[in-house]
Amino acid sequence: MALETLDTRGLLCPLPVIRTQDRIQNLEPGSLLEVTATDAGTLHDIPAWCRVHGHELLTTEQIEEEAERGKLYRFTIRVSARC
Repeated sequence: MALETLDTRGLLCPLPVIRTQDRIQNLEPGSLLEVTATDAGTLHDIPAWCRVHGHELLTTEQIEEEAERGKLYRFTIRVSARC
C-alpha cells in the first residue's frame, strides 16, 4: 500500500486533527498516512486521537526548519479497521 500524505502546516487546533480524521475516513484499513503539521499542539492531539479511534501511531518526528518557519511535526499513522 502506498503512503498517503496530508499537509496541515499553518493550521491551528483543532484543524489538523479534523483534516486527519477526514482523510482517514477515505482510506482502507492498513493504509499509512503521513501527517505534517506546524502546530505544537499536534504532539498531544494526534497521538490522543489515534488512541481514542484505535489507529496505530507508528512514528512521531520533530524537525527543525528555518528559524522564521519554526518546527515541523511529522506523524505516520496506520489506519485501523474501525473508523
